[in-house]
Amino acid sequence: MKQTFPRCALLLLLVFLTFGASFTMANVRLPAVLGSHMVLQRNADVKLWGWALPNEKIKITTSWNNRVDSVVADGNASWSIKIPTPGAGGPYKITIHGYNTLVLDDIMIGEVWLCSGQSNMERNGNQLWDSIVKASNGQPLRNEQVRMFQIPRTTANDPQENCTGEWTVCDTASIKNFSAVGYFYGLELQKNLGVPIGLINASWGGTPAEVWTPKNVIDDDPLLAGEAKVNKVSKWWPHEPAKAFNGMIAPLKNFNIAGAIWYQGESNTGHPKTYDRLFTKMIQAWRNWWQVEFPFYFVQIAPYVYDKSQNAAFLREAQDKSQSLEATGMIVISDLVDTVADIHPRNKQDVGIRLAKMSLVETYGKVMPAYRSPSFKSMEIAKNKVIINFNYLPTGLKIHGKSIANAYIAGEDQIYYPADAKLKGSQLILSSKKVPEPVAARYGFANAAIGNLFSTEGFPVAPFRTDNWDNVFSPAQNIN
Repeated sequence: MKQTFPRCALLLLLVFLTFGASFTMANVRLPAVLGSHMVLQRNADVKLWGWALPNEKIKITTSWNNRVDSVVADGNASWSIKIPTPGAGGPYKITIHGYNTLVLDDIMIGEVWLCSGQSNMERNGNQLWDSIVKASNGQPLRNEQVRMFQIPRTTANDPQENCTGEWTVCDTASIKNFSAVGYFYGLELQKNLGVPIGLINASWGGTPAEVWTPKNVIDDDPLLAGEAKVNKVSKWWPHEPAKAFNGMIAPLKNFNIAGAIWYQGESNTGHPKTYDRLFTKMIQAWRNWWQVEFPFYFVQIAPYVYDKSQNAAFLREAQDKSQSLEATGMIVISDLVDTVADIHPRNKQDVGIRLAKMSLVETYGKVMPAYRSPSFKSMEIAKNKVIINFNYLPTGLKIHGKSIANAYIAGEDQIYYPADAKLKGSQLILSSKKVPEPVAARYGFANAAIGNLFSTEGFPVAPFRTDNWDNVFSPAQNIN
């Protein structure tokens, strides 16, 4: 009996060392955004990363070149490696081998875009299914060349290394749970570029821009820090700085993207005059996070009857000013509104297409005769007339209807009156019998104003004002 126990103990020890060690070592792990069906950015040194045992050697094999690279996990149980990607193509496979083996299948190489913002970006295909089906023209919705990664609503006090989600092929099920704007944007890019498109959606209805901005950016700016304190508390969305950034944007830091599209602003109409300061700092903070100056295109908020006069007009003006930041661009959608009583315009197809056209020209160098809305350039005064010149006007202007809507001029008394309009080539000429000596003009500068001035190519003219009178109204003006 005295010899039996040591032999049994030795046998148990050998079993543990043989099988138990293999279980403890089988722990090479990847973040959720690295998975089967994903799209990796083409012609780039993309980063693969994850976790493993300290000092564990990890071999990565990529099927597009049958190349084997290796990396050793550091003392923090983390590893990362850069892998060169080819031009667009696929499907490919990546094999990651350490003490265990992970195989990522059906990987495409193409263009990857991040979609973010609040409810108008978040509204999914299921909520707008009629428009999804109509846009398909009877063709199958499944598209192997478009892939989607949906990040659920998540908050965190500090920047996170991982998030929840999985890559899916574009089909009926994935479309129903994905941003409709993002979906239409991706379809238009894929059609024109002819390469796989990867879309990542990180959006949350009701959120102000502060929650998408790193906390240090807000805290280091006394003006923005003060504004952030007045954001309304809600049971449906976060209001504190960085909460959504930490949980939904930060985990994507190592994942190569081509750029970002953004649809947000409605929840910042309570303090609109600092929005351009906040927004441009948020964009730059994202670029700093990725360490890439990627393009950032966004949607100007639509006409809607807000509860405070002109707050949305000032917000749109702030969005317009934000285009001063390099590699940004804004699309105007004032003509895509069914009713100003609904803050969520249903036409998301044309929103996505307009964002895509801007990306195609500005990022990919495609040539189009027109791809963005005309915007105010300069004003001239000629006796009793105001002459407006525009940017982004390749041919000319047109008015939908018999007369211009929501155009006003004012004299030194700062009282605005409705203006008559004439078009002369690429110029808008405004006048009013009630304003013999005009000094300023406004167009579409009201919360719910829907203008009817377009470029001849069909893009609505962006709302504008030439004055800086922040509290000037006219009894005749629609200020709702």
